[in-house]
Amino acid sequence: MGLALGAGPFGPQRAGTFNFDTSVLQPHTLYFEDSPKRVRAELGGETVVDSRRVKILHETGHLPVYYFPHEDARMDLLQPTEHTSHCPFKGDAAYWTVRAGDKVAENAVWGYPTPIESAPPIAGYLAFYADRMDAWYEEDERTIGHPHDPYHRVDVLQSSRHVRVTLDGTVLAESDRPKMLFETSLPPRYYLPFEDVRSDALSLSETKTTCPYKGIASYWSVAVDGRTVEDAV
Repeated sequence: MGLALGAGPFGPQRAGTFNFDTSVLQPHTLYFEDSPKRVRAELGGETVVDSRRVKILHETGHLPVYYFPHEDARMDLLQPTEHTSHCPFKGDAAYWTVRAGDKVAENAVWGYPTPIESAPPIAGYLAFYADRMDAWYEEDERTIGHPHDPYHRVDVLQSSRHVRVTLDGTVLAESDRPKMLFETSLPPRYYLPFEDVRSDALSLSETKTTCPYKGIASYWSVAVDGRTVEDAV
């Protein structure tokens, strides 16, 4: 989330207003900026890239992507491949496979050797598929999921709002002590104490999802009067 997704200022569902005609915004607005963080990635027990000069590319409708100077990547672990792709907003991408330790990540790295004229200055930089590396670090903290967006914020506030959750007329939860989660570009979420939820209607599922800002989420399905809603909680 952040600038370019959801209700962010350059996102497709932006909620605010500008003081100019927003039709001038391109479908894929690109914003390339410095990050003050040291960022590194590991594969097969090797540090594949380690940089204090990392850039972040923001692109409308896409998650942010780290771009690293070639000099900060272990090019001896990167093998050029014949795979290519074309982006009308950035140009033709070249790809590299990473071989480190006992691991191989096929076409896990890409870059734009000759970007189109209207693209940001991304020549000389490499980007990595986050989920194809074993581990990522910002400074000395392990991170999960996609790169952190510097314009993304998560606030969790204790509230006294009355929250009532029903399914087909059956009350599943009712609370006057929710925690409200306000997250950039997303609608507010209510988090209710387990004690205020009908746990007998819930069954733990095997579904897991990852959020770089909150962690790994578990899910429960809801069953009421013969109707089951998968992963509703």
